[in-house]
Amino acid sequence: MIEKNRWLMALSAVGVHLCIGSVYAWSVYVKPIQEELSWTLTDVTISFSIAIFFLGLSAALMGKFVEKNGPRVSALIAASLFGLGTIGSGLAIMMESKMLLYFFYGVLGGCGLGIGYISPVSTLVKWFPDKRGMATGLAIMGFGFASAIWGPTIKILIEAVGIASTFFILGAIYFIVMFLSALYLEAPEENYMPKQFKKKLEEGKKKLKKDLSILGVNEAIKTPRFYGLWLMLFINVTCGIAIIGVASPLLQEVVGISAIAAAAAVGLMGIFNGAGRIFWASLSDYLTRPVVYIIFFATQAVAFYILPSITEIVLFQFILYFIMSCYGGGFASIPAYIGDIFGTKELGAIHGYILTAWAAAGLVGPLIISIVKDVTGSYSQTLYVFAGFFIIAFIISILMLINIKTIQKQNEINK
Repeated sequence: MIEKNRWLMALSAVGVHLCIGSVYAWSVYVKPIQEELSWTLTDVTISFSIAIFFLGLSAALMGKFVEKNGPRVSALIAASLFGLGTIGSGLAIMMESKMLLYFFYGVLGGCGLGIGYISPVSTLVKWFPDKRGMATGLAIMGFGFASAIWGPTIKILIEAVGIASTFFILGAIYFIVMFLSALYLEAPEENYMPKQFKKKLEEGKKKLKKDLSILGVNEAIKTPRFYGLWLMLFINVTCGIAIIGVASPLLQEVVGISAIAAAAAVGLMGIFNGAGRIFWASLSDYLTRPVVYIIFFATQAVAFYILPSITEIVLFQFILYFIMSCYGGGFASIPAYIGDIFGTKELGAIHGYILTAWAAAGLVGPLIISIVKDVTGSYSQTLYVFAGFFIIAFIISILMLINIKTIQKQNEINK
């Protein structure tokens, strides 16, 4: 049997994530749908909220299915659901039916999102035992960068062929790209090692980092480390989503730039979100995952605290972009962190459970912003609340490191 190329495996994962990441370009549809169908902003936004909810739900519920049936089967299902969900959304627009849009884009598309998100990740961790962070960062970077590709594409297509046809065309494209990408996906043989890496291990030039433990999902959820990871992702995403949501008014309120300049800055934030995924995840291969998360939370606690007092435009934007890189990096480094402390036995299932933190953060982040804004009358005051959140996350990340070191010492004694 010919061994598959692991870099083509990573490229296939990027193909899947580039398509499902188009969900982040949903805002481009909002005004055209409102204008064409006379729906309210809430009517249209509910579609996106349902999709994100079902992303978290399907990732949690289908994690074991992904591990049992392999990445190819699950990615093919994701391609079918996401493609059909997008094409069905076009039908919903033609029929002017909100319920159909909620079902196709929200439920079907959301399930395709969740299954597609976790399908390639655990496989890449197994194909790249020497570069876990970089491999998962590469795939999840595709998800982060997708809106930069699909946003302008959606705008051009809507102007050229209308909203419904845009959904039909993109649904077909998503399905084809995801289907072809899925066909190459495959788990490696057990205890796979790349030839060059294996040679260096034998020569003593490299040392394989052993996983802290080998646990299934039912065993993992009984450990404090699982809840540590869940809380760390929850806080990072809650604060990241919050800053994404208020970036434009915040820039106008604190540094006094125009709405157009603020919109351009928000576009750049997406680039740093995507770049941070590959940068931080790759760096975590060298500094270790626990250390990278400590850096995330220590620096962001300071960044969120000082941001409201900065009036210099360039410095304000620099800190904003740094925060976005940490937001993306937090997503990308989690799968490798899971592999480090729970092994790769049921990584997809554990990752799915931890992604429920994403769904929860999507609800909590905007809620906190609206409450604090209503009470204080200022967007900038919300940043102090999130600085406090990061101090909590920093403490959790320190406790995680202590817990991991304790178990490592115990493992050495047991040997």
